[in-house]
Amino acid sequence: MDSSAITLSQYVKRRTGVPLGSKHSMRNMLYRALGAKSFPLFWHYWNPIWSYYLSRNVMRPLNQILPNTLAVLVTFLVSGALHDVAVSLVKLKAIVFFTPWFGLMGLVVIAFSKLGISYGRAAWSIRATLNMLIIVVSLCTTYLIEGMYA
Repeated sequence: MDSSAITLSQYVKRRTGVPLGSKHSMRNMLYRALGAKSFPLFWHYWNPIWSYYLSRNVMRPLNQILPNTLAVLVTFLVSGALHDVAVSLVKLKAIVFFTPWFGLMGLVVIAFSKLGISYGRAAWSIRATLNMLIIVVSLCTTYLIEGMYA
C-alpha cells in the first residue's frame, strides 16, 4: 500500500493494534510507546493521531526538500510551536517553552538514530524507565536553559 494513501484509521490501527476509537487505544499506545526499544521508536508509537497529521503535513513535505535529519528536527519544532500556540491561547500570553523542549527531544531522536542506540533486549520496565528518563531529562534541561535566559 502506498504510504501516502494510508488513512488515519489504518495509521492508528498500525500504531496501537486496535481500531481508532477502541477503548484499548490509550492503553495500547502507552504500552507500546513506553516500552519502545529506542527513543525514536517511542515517538513512532506516541500519540498516533497527532503524528499522522504531522507526518502527512510536515515531515513528508519537508523530506522532499531537506535531509531527513533536518526534516525530523523541524517536525519536532513545528509540533512544539503548535503546543506553544495552544497554551498561549489558553493563558492569553505568549508562551515559548514547548518549541525548545520538543527541539531538544528531536535532537535526541536524531542522535539515537544516527548512533543506533537501542535497549530492545532490556525488560519492558527498563525500556519504559529509559524512555521516561529521556523525556524528564530533556524537560529539566529546557527548564534550566529557560531559567538562564529569563
